[in-house]
Amino acid sequence: MKHHDSGFSLLKSALKWGELLFYTKGRHVSLNATIQQLNDIIWSWPGIILLLGATLFCTIAFRFVQLRAFIRMWKETLFPTSVQEHTGDISPMQAFVNALSSSLGNGAIAGIAVAIYTGGPGAALWVLILGMGLMAVRFAEVYLSIAYGADKSKTVLLGGPMVYLKQVFGGQHLAYVYGLSCFIFGLIGGNAAQANSISLSFATTWGVPVMVAALVLFAFVGYVVLGGAKRIAQISDIIVPIKVIVFFTATGLVLVYHAGALADALRLIVLSGLSSEALAGGIVGFSLQQALRSGLLGVAFATEAGLGSSAILFGSSGSNDAVRSSLMAMLSTFISVLAAFIVALCIVVSGVWQSGSTSTALTIAAFNTVFGSFGGWIVSFLSVVFGIGVLVSYAYITRSAWLYLTNGRYEKAFVVMYCVTSFLGALVKVDIVWNSINVVMAVMLFINLFGIVCLTPRIARDLRKLNV
Repeated sequence: MKHHDSGFSLLKSALKWGELLFYTKGRHVSLNATIQQLNDIIWSWPGIILLLGATLFCTIAFRFVQLRAFIRMWKETLFPTSVQEHTGDISPMQAFVNALSSSLGNGAIAGIAVAIYTGGPGAALWVLILGMGLMAVRFAEVYLSIAYGADKSKTVLLGGPMVYLKQVFGGQHLAYVYGLSCFIFGLIGGNAAQANSISLSFATTWGVPVMVAALVLFAFVGYVVLGGAKRIAQISDIIVPIKVIVFFTATGLVLVYHAGALADALRLIVLSGLSSEALAGGIVGFSLQQALRSGLLGVAFATEAGLGSSAILFGSSGSNDAVRSSLMAMLSTFISVLAAFIVALCIVVSGVWQSGSTSTALTIAAFNTVFGSFGGWIVSFLSVVFGIGVLVSYAYITRSAWLYLTNGRYEKAFVVMYCVTSFLGALVKVDIVWNSINVVMAVMLFINLFGIVCLTPRIARDLRKLNV
């Protein structure tokens, strides 16, 4: 179902005219196509090598902390021996819940399905490999945010890349560019994209008019954001358990139903990801690059490890235990990676990955093999709950970026912008906006990874002293 722009035809017309700015060799090239080409350049081999290199560097420097501390991260999160002291407006546990909520979004439903559609079953293997590697990156960014980054000089406690980037070369400029990119990504990827998915689910599954969904979202987001950090944390505490229970129950039933095909599906995923057919003329060929690229984009958007969002959440908690918070953050990444891989496995094991469908429709097709027509209802419900969870969590993350950029001022202006973005996101879908998400995400990712790599030796020394 197409979204009707109602009273926003002028806005859409203005954006359409904006596409007439780019010409190449006398032929018209739209702005949207130019951004898509930029995406292809950024997320081709240079981007893949940078992210893989940074992930491997952190993993080796921290002596495979994601494996060594696998059991400990569960214990520190679910069975802590003591209460973790904090001075921020959210607790470390609330930071964990919001970090999980922000990463367990529609990227695990629609994004991973797009990865499978684009890169084939092999993309699922790279989702798992990259996700496990990115757990070390998530550990690093949260450790830096707490041990070196929290800015207690401001009226609002701020943490994350915007603070610890100042300790590297060119840090003042990098911190500002990161903060601006984070703010834009929060409005587009964390807010408008989620609002669009929510309104689309309501419209296609339950016939709710888009305008009604937009107004409800506007009111809901306004209620959440006006309540500040405390209300954001309270709403997340309610939403996250629902998301986790419904998701793992539904996907578990799909896998149990297709249990006889699980071994073949896993074999297909591994062989497709590392197939000799992906080698052409003695060099790594296009098919392997597609699987890598799709897996890279899928896991980056689904888990957000390396983007710095969880570093902002944990850094703003004012925790005094960098190691414990880092382990908790690492667990949130593992759960997000597991969720993304399970969705990919459901799509492959059900045999629908070759159906020609993509995005949410592909995930629905997998669920329909078990639940019939109710599969769409389940996926739509998950899409709505996931989207709402991300909307709420990113209200805090985007607010932190805004307060950094404005030096703690104009918070009411942020409330208005965030609410209006939800409203417009539910109504208008413009391809140029959605394609811009990957570009902004790449800016955040590469700047944050640069800071992490520069500061990794310092983290490694600390971990050796602490015997971690």
